[in-house]
Amino acid sequence: MTDFTGKYGLVVGVANKRSLAWAIAQATASRGARLALTYQGRFEEHVNELSQGLSQPPLVLPCDVSSDDEIAAVFARVEQEFGGLDFLVHGAAFAPRDELSSPFANTTREGFRVALDISAYSLIALTRGAIPLMEKRGGGSVLTLSYLGSQRVFPNYNVMGVAKAALEATVRYLAADVGPRNIRVNAISAGPVKTLAAAGISGFSSILTVYRERAPLRRNIESSEVGEAAAFLLGDAGRGISGEVLMVDAGFHIMGM
Repeated sequence: MTDFTGKYGLVVGVANKRSLAWAIAQATASRGARLALTYQGRFEEHVNELSQGLSQPPLVLPCDVSSDDEIAAVFARVEQEFGGLDFLVHGAAFAPRDELSSPFANTTREGFRVALDISAYSLIALTRGAIPLMEKRGGGSVLTLSYLGSQRVFPNYNVMGVAKAALEATVRYLAADVGPRNIRVNAISAGPVKTLAAAGISGFSSILTVYRERAPLRRNIESSEVGEAAAFLLGDAGRGISGEVLMVDAGFHIMGM
């Protein structure tokens, strides 16, 4: 089991106990990591409550990833408290609900901007803030969360699929850019899980059913499996991996029919 004792991590995007970012926080904290967790607006109470269940009390900080000032404030506080940073988990994603329920051709310019800003550009902004703190630790690891909708069309996923495609391209370009500083950048493309974000996708239960019927393992994944895979990529066991998108979807992505 990967040991994170003495490691410091920042986890962005925890909303509630079903968040994949929370599963990753649990997996790394249980292995000894000291964490900073961020919340967006109305999720403060949820994140504060969850944080009490970790073995080491985390920093809990506000962060709207569309605000460069708030991102800068988070890294200033992390540097003050931790001195450096070993890993960053980017779990932020959002598209206006109307953009997911309307025909894709009706995607608005503003809806497109918001989805790409929060779901993809924020990885760039957060990585930029993490670089100097990771250099203090001799390098680090960045991980984001994607979905197969980046490559294939899923009902009512719409502009979020485009945002995830941009996110995966961003992973590759960032990996090439920061690799010489011994910083790795990867993504996990997780199968469908009942998260808060998934609740905004109409017909999500039918997607779960299709995965369960057609995936080689004949089941849906659990959030804890994403957490375990993340611990591998973030830790020393994954030190030779960068620029990759690891599929954690019970094998669904390999199937043609």
